[in-house]
Amino acid sequence: MILIVLPDIPTEDRILARARQGDADAVSQIYEAYFEPVYQFIRLRVDDPALAEDLASEVFVKFITALRGRSAPHHTLRGWLFRVARNVLHDHYGQAQRFSTEALDDWLPTPDGEDLDSQVIRTLDAERVRRALGRLPADQQEVLILRFGQALSLQETADLMGRQVGAIKSLQFRAVESLRRALGEAPLEAVS
Repeated sequence: MILIVLPDIPTEDRILARARQGDADAVSQIYEAYFEPVYQFIRLRVDDPALAEDLASEVFVKFITALRGRSAPHHTLRGWLFRVARNVLHDHYGQAQRFSTEALDDWLPTPDGEDLDSQVIRTLDAERVRRALGRLPADQQEVLILRFGQALSLQETADLMGRQVGAIKSLQFRAVESLRRALGEAPLEAVS
């Protein structure tokens, strides 16, 4: 399974501040820390690894260009980079681009998760899950992969998807319910 490992937010903010002041070493640190996660994020939607690498590189060209102007990120570097990555994908494919079934193989959760939803997903036949995931809307696929495949927190997922935490909770609930329906599982009872 592929795992995105991002710097903690205070470290990220310090490096971003240095990059905004023109520190080339800080820009290099950002590239080193974020290229692979951005590439993997794009790779989920792109079957061609070389194209995914080109698109990820475009994200960093946009970042360096933004540092020279007023559109540079001031806070939440990770959110800015992943939003740009989503925009690059949209520019390349349009909004309807689905996750790559080839790349989904690498993102299915491994057996060591303890979360109930993760356990349900991983105990089912992988091919059946892949087919069911492929039928979900792209945003539902994305939230499941980020939350369960990558074990990102609600806040990190919200940052990456450019949404509020409450919206991510709702999207995750709908995605899990849609996946359960697609797999023929019993729906969850609403828990207050």
